[in-house]
Amino acid sequence: MLKQRAYITIAVAVVSIVFSGLFFLMMNMRVSHMHVIFMFNLGLSFLILTYMLIWVLSACEKYSRLAKILKRCYIVVLLVGFACFITLQIFIISGSRTDEADVDAVIVLGAGLINNNPSLILASRLDAAIAYVQTRHDIPIIVTGGLGQGQMVTEAEAMAQYLITRGIDEDRIWKEDASTNSHENINFAKSVMLEYGMDVENARVAIVTNEFHLFRAKIIAEKAGFDAYGIAAETPGLHRKIIYYFRETFSLVNELLFR
Repeated sequence: MLKQRAYITIAVAVVSIVFSGLFFLMMNMRVSHMHVIFMFNLGLSFLILTYMLIWVLSACEKYSRLAKILKRCYIVVLLVGFACFITLQIFIISGSRTDEADVDAVIVLGAGLINNNPSLILASRLDAAIAYVQTRHDIPIIVTGGLGQGQMVTEAEAMAQYLITRGIDEDRIWKEDASTNSHENINFAKSVMLEYGMDVENARVAIVTNEFHLFRAKIIAEKAGFDAYGIAAETPGLHRKIIYYFRETFSLVNELLFR
């Protein structure tokens, strides 16, 4: 019985390593959403293999008592983890709505380009910004994002062109074209505002991003010293919503604990 369980566990471990290696290669090839699948695979493999190791120990009379204790601990950790996941999802969802407020500037966070044009996610953010400023003609729109790998234009430039072709006055568009992530988007946008003579200490800003990202984005903006409000862009496609809401939970943990 012990040998049989050990062989099954080894086989599962080998399969997990093979799939992890395959997903890692696909992630480096920039296959869409593969980074999420890779991390999910690692987490699931860890949970399965941990349980199977306890299962192997339980077949050995010498360690059966230890196995029972470890199994109880394993179940408790799973339940606590699930409760934390649900709690964070509640925070993310509750913070995914557009705030009604008068602001001094709009900051549109980057989300990547495809063939030097805004991705679907980024286009949805730009469309939300356009809708928001239709009745607010006196506030600037700050587009953010530097030059991505394999791209010929900066994200900020592609965003600016998208806005201009949809009727936004070029003079209203301020470009922050050096950032590579949300933290830099917001902090570098602050520097752009200073260059244009804006009082950033007292500025009220609207952060434009997709609904799944809005709660964390406002936390980042408040850490940067902004009086921040959110504009929620609709995420295109149900499958994207599921993937990004799931991923955002772990990004929020990283933001709260390690940033």
